[in-house]
Amino acid sequence: MQPSLDIDFVRAQFPAFAEPSLQGQAFFENAGGSYTCQPVIDRLMRFYHARKVQPYGAYEASRLGGAEMDEARERLAAMMGVESDELSFGPSTTANTYVLAQAFGEMLGEGDAIIVTDQDHEANSGPWRKLASRGIEIREWKIDPDSGHLDPEALWALMDGRVRLVCFPHCSNVVGEVNPVAEICARLRAEGVFSCVDGVSYAPHGLPDVGALGADIYLFSAYKTYGPHQGLMVIRRALGEVLPSQAHYFNADVLYKRFTPAGPDHAQIAACAGMADYIDALFAHHFPGGAGLRPAQRATAVHDLMRDHETRLLARLIGHLRGRNDIRLLGPSVPETRAPTVAIGHARPGKALAEALAAQGIMAGGGSFYANRALEGQGIDPAHGVLRLSFVHYTSEEELDRLCDALDRVL
Repeated sequence: MQPSLDIDFVRAQFPAFAEPSLQGQAFFENAGGSYTCQPVIDRLMRFYHARKVQPYGAYEASRLGGAEMDEARERLAAMMGVESDELSFGPSTTANTYVLAQAFGEMLGEGDAIIVTDQDHEANSGPWRKLASRGIEIREWKIDPDSGHLDPEALWALMDGRVRLVCFPHCSNVVGEVNPVAEICARLRAEGVFSCVDGVSYAPHGLPDVGALGADIYLFSAYKTYGPHQGLMVIRRALGEVLPSQAHYFNADVLYKRFTPAGPDHAQIAACAGMADYIDALFAHHFPGGAGLRPAQRATAVHDLMRDHETRLLARLIGHLRGRNDIRLLGPSVPETRAPTVAIGHARPGKALAEALAAQGIMAGGGSFYANRALEGQGIDPAHGVLRLSFVHYTSEEELDRLCDALDRVL
């Protein structure tokens, strides 16, 4: 039987909830960046206090610093069902995608095609579109203008023997609908086409089993997943070994270094192990008899625990919003099919609504959120923008009640 999330235990792992300057406010802009959990902060502080030397050297502080960096990669990769050297760290998901686009630009030739969507955050769209200047054809898989839905049948209609790569989001940061990643990636692989999945808006709601999803590339951001400001990038071996290396030539034989040309942020990589600490702590607290499970199994159990809590709160929020006739809810109204990232169109600009909510003690976002193409595809002027209400598993029912009351006053 699936246990219920112990919200008090969860919130005790996040110092922000005890921070005096944040008292009296409810945080609903988690899609822009989550609170950081205590294990990440502890590891970051330890690194800066005791390991802030060049790692992987002969002396103890150096050896321990390198070991902590390796621990982060090994534990998180195991939780995502991939090999440790298939996981790389970079300064951001946007930067990681630009590096990947450079590599594909070298590998593909004139006349080859890449498919992108207009549902994406610009990070998984813009870098690929720039390859058109090299003679690579860019095809757009378009969303439904009314629902924001990406229809897989529309993707298959774009496919032919020239398509080499399809880039699409696990879920959009303004539409919120969860796309059928495993189904799409399986068919692409069968046709010999690579897949690049932007998981930035999905991973905060439960670390994905990338091995089971079957994506060739999976990208997400640690700072939205309770960690430091790093971009995490899974590149499966079959693709990573044929893509042209973007690193120093003497690092080209190390898979996790091939697509990180910049020097890594040692402290933040080491601190990412705190994300694994947090997932393991949630698992141990809620599943005391499951110590023998593999890391990916533990992470999946925590993923389901998070999603169950979020879905129940999301159902309440959507039910509240559907009672209004002065707003437009972007994306599906069925909570089980979407992430708790809820964008609302209104006669007032999104930023104005966010400012009004801030006066009510609600921290939310307004604007276009780098998803200009997705808003334009649904007939919304990015300059006008939307109000975005985004939460994660540490959000409480009391906070949701406060949000609904504040929305009624503001709208």
